[in-house]
Amino acid sequence: MQKPVFIEQMSDARLQESLSTQDRVGVDTEFMRERTFFSQLCLVQISSGDDIFCVDPLTDSEDKSSSAADVFWQSLMQIPWVLHSGRQDIEVVSQSSGLFPVSLFDTQIAAALLGYAPQMGYAGLVAELFDVQLAKSHTRADWTKRPLSAAVLEYAAEDVYYLLPAYEILKERLSKLGRLAWAQEDSADLLRPNLYELDPGLAVAKLKGARNLSGSARSAAVRLAAWREREALRSNRPRQWIIKDKTLLDIAVRQPGSAAELADIPGMAERTAKRASSVILSAIKEAKSDNTDYQPPARPDDSQKVLLKELQQRVVDCATELGVAAEIVAPKKELSAAAGGDRSGRVFRGWRAELIGNKLLELLEG
Repeated sequence: MQKPVFIEQMSDARLQESLSTQDRVGVDTEFMRERTFFSQLCLVQISSGDDIFCVDPLTDSEDKSSSAADVFWQSLMQIPWVLHSGRQDIEVVSQSSGLFPVSLFDTQIAAALLGYAPQMGYAGLVAELFDVQLAKSHTRADWTKRPLSAAVLEYAAEDVYYLLPAYEILKERLSKLGRLAWAQEDSADLLRPNLYELDPGLAVAKLKGARNLSGSARSAAVRLAAWREREALRSNRPRQWIIKDKTLLDIAVRQPGSAAELADIPGMAERTAKRASSVILSAIKEAKSDNTDYQPPARPDDSQKVLLKELQQRVVDCATELGVAAEIVAPKKELSAAAGGDRSGRVFRGWRAELIGNKLLELLEG
């Protein structure tokens, strides 16, 4: 593998010249998120023709605060990307730049459509396609540390070195099976901005157990989850650092009426109780007067259970014929939702709809 070029200045002429001549690049990122709500982008690795660049977005310099960063991102976004399991990379890049690449090809998605394990890691794919075992010596590296050692940079560079060759192999195999458009469609799904939107009003979906609440408890959970999300966004701290899921759920159910009662909730930090008691108690009071028609998901009755089994069997039969895992066609959770009346699943769109989704609809509505 060629030695990676460490780029400290985003306006680097060699980098810009290389990007300007490429019709596709391999991209990976390194980021840290242990102590923050937003991921901190620490390194951007780019395989570009015969070069591998490791671009530093952290080192303090005038270049980072000038238009050079904008020029870098705009140049990079105009080129189709190849990534592996790219959702988190797209999230951190879009948060850092406010932009999305013009298109992308996810090698994990592509591999799954060829019958490889649905969540196959990059190292596993490299081993399968190139019979190369990647080192794992720096999986827990501190990517905020500067300077980065040569060994760490070489480790980071390996994460993009095989992306473009893998793309060529996977593309050829998918084309022979008539599935290239499937991989392109599923990869394009990762570029939907709503996947990465942070709407406090929808934060209750991230609160484990809230889906089973009803009445004022559900309304309180919605309001409290929204409050926690706003606090996490404002302070850039993890949600669980603001207040843990279980504690927030207990508050929604118990609905304390005073600061003293709030402080008695198990897991309620004294500091948080003092600082936020008025906001939390106000949310609970307002929730009691809410009129909500939300109903927790009902347990499937016998007929729905029979229907779900039939849906699953048809998906398994289809997946077996394709030689892929059944969850690639339609995961059980999606089918269970469909049996309960939800038609928003991916199996009812695009190539899946043509392959089996429309037949499942006939079964569901027949």
